[in-house]
Amino acid sequence: MIRTFQTTTIRRQQELTEHLWEFEALEGDKAGEKRKVALPSCVECLPGYENYRGKAAFRTDFTVPGESGNIRLCFKGISHTAEIYLDGTPAGSHYNAYTPFELVINGLAPGSIHRLEVTADNSYSEKSALHIPNDYESYLGITRPVLLESVSDCFMEWVHITPIWEAEGWKARIEASLRNTAASPFCGKLEVSLCDACFSIPDLTVPSGECRVVGLQTDFLRAEAWSPENPCLTTVRTVLYRDGKAVDDCMERTGFRTVEVKENQILLNGRPLYIKGFCRHEDHGLFGCAIPYTAMDYDLNLLSDLGANSVRTSHYPNDERFLDLCDEKGILVWEENHARGLSEEQMRNPFFERQCEDCIREMITAHYNHPSIYIWGILNECANHTPYGASCYEKQFALIRKLDASRPRTTASCRFKLDLTIQTPEVKAYNIYPEWYHDRRTEEFAADLYDWIREQCGGEVPFLISEIGAGAIYGWRDNRRTKWSEDYQAEALEKQIRGVFGLESCNGLYLWQFCDTRVSEEWFGPRPRTMNNKGVVDELRRKKLSYDVVKRLFKEKGNYRDARQEKTAEVPGSTEGRNGNENYWNAD
Repeated sequence: MIRTFQTTTIRRQQELTEHLWEFEALEGDKAGEKRKVALPSCVECLPGYENYRGKAAFRTDFTVPGESGNIRLCFKGISHTAEIYLDGTPAGSHYNAYTPFELVINGLAPGSIHRLEVTADNSYSEKSALHIPNDYESYLGITRPVLLESVSDCFMEWVHITPIWEAEGWKARIEASLRNTAASPFCGKLEVSLCDACFSIPDLTVPSGECRVVGLQTDFLRAEAWSPENPCLTTVRTVLYRDGKAVDDCMERTGFRTVEVKENQILLNGRPLYIKGFCRHEDHGLFGCAIPYTAMDYDLNLLSDLGANSVRTSHYPNDERFLDLCDEKGILVWEENHARGLSEEQMRNPFFERQCEDCIREMITAHYNHPSIYIWGILNECANHTPYGASCYEKQFALIRKLDASRPRTTASCRFKLDLTIQTPEVKAYNIYPEWYHDRRTEEFAADLYDWIREQCGGEVPFLISEIGAGAIYGWRDNRRTKWSEDYQAEALEKQIRGVFGLESCNGLYLWQFCDTRVSEEWFGPRPRTMNNKGVVDELRRKKLSYDVVKRLFKEKGNYRDARQEKTAEVPGSTEGRNGNENYWNAD
């Protein structure tokens, strides 16, 4: 499965994963060893490869679909450095396990058979600024789906939909990136349909070998607002025509909702949110980071049972199928780029800025339309307390604002009263661990921190606890209630949650964390079992004592800071019809 919904009616599509590929280890004692493996998957899940680090090759054959001879290969995630070969010839490369990339290849004979080879590498080196030994594992493999599709000479790279609420009702800004691979200019039109309405951009021209962004803004539409209580989704179909013939189409989903920051509130459809969330790594005891769709759904069912209304994608962009499920189930998402705990020295790696920028661009381009994503985050616990580190933060915040002005920005910081970037993100967020790394009371620590934030920012601002938690080894019960026992974790989380819930200044919290996760071998010292054990379930999703404690407390708290907990938002609601007024534009 590539997505949870249909994305085209014109392109011929084939998922290349979900069947056996040839696998070959390329390094170490197992170099040259071959076997058949099912994908997506992690090499570490193969018997005898549990600790493999290095390069491996994955090979399969495919038949060129369609009539144009042009194909688009979409790789949703390869960990962590990929080299792509077509019939033995280099075709492309990519860095970062957690963002998608694509290759377009023209001029193949329709129906011809070709060999696709992917070389993946999960080793650590200076060329890898983000995948380093860390508090989570960098797995090896084709860990997310691979899609093959036929495309025309001119096709849509992406379509972005931005909902806008104004006094008279909903509007939508729709933009499409058109890519012309032909030797001659493309001339045609683009047609957009949604909510029983149809709009068009006539007289389009895309020069040979270029990309062009075109767009339109409708006046108001018949639409129902998306919210956690009513996750109503709308399908938007864009069709590209040439000489009256449809040559390409793209189907995307969106939800009509607004996210704003006002004083000390985060407003969803005009209502002040209260976040009851979990940080969640893409990690599973059976599957590594290549989590199957049904296991993703199981995780979200557990989160809903816990009373959670939000997930933080620690510490990287997540699988798009998981985000699709969040859209459908009404789970709010804090999505962040890939980085954790980097020092200034590590941020000075010559590849750091480019790899971070690529990650942000790929994340926002691919995930822009998900209504569940209410905020973008960057650089968890990195060096925002030094002038150089702060300058890196500012560049990345600026890039996010350039790519998407519709969502607030944040970062999860641990530099208490030292953060040099405190004024830039719209939502201030801090990772604190009272009851675990120190004994200061939660409410006292958080209140003192917010007083400093308010002083630095000149008034009331939105404030989240982005991490708080305690560890426990599954199955270890101890009458002394010592640290690492399930008994201690349950008591600590109750104190932490009650402490945060009692703060009027706080917009909510993300517990660290949902499930126990594997960490790099280099992190064995502070991590029993070479795992981060702060989950309320273990790596196999077995519940600890703390599970029911969190469930009880979360279900006592609503999704909003106002009194209308169960009502649909009153301001952005349903509107009937449209006035037929629209604007469109072409842009390079």
